[in-house]
Amino acid sequence: VQLGESGGGLVQPGGSLRLSCATAGFAFSTYDMKWYRQVPGKERELVAVISAHGDNTKYADSVKGRFTISRDNAKNMVFLQMNSLKPDDTAVYYCKVTRDQVDYWGQGTQVTVSS
Repeated sequence: VQLGESGGGLVQPGGSLRLSCATAGFAFSTYDMKWYRQVPGKERELVAVISAHGDNTKYADSVKGRFTISRDNAKNMVFLQMNSLKPDDTAVYYCKVTRDQVDYWGQGTQVTVSS
């Protein structure tokens, strides 16, 4: 199982970024996918979840209405569209899949929101 995030960077408050997570090595279209984020010294925080077929999504209260999770099962990819970014959104963002009770993570992508 392999996951790889991309799309992070430096953005001003109020700006937007779209994160991508490319996956391989498992039946992507049969698994829920999750985005997490982590700030140094804090626990990893669940940001968004999308069901296997993309028909059900859930968000942390802190990002609801600003972030949108989506997926492309033909390309084995999951995305996180982040709008109206705030300095508090600064973190390393990870995608995750749980397969046979084992969590698989990507290497993460840094998002920095600062003027």
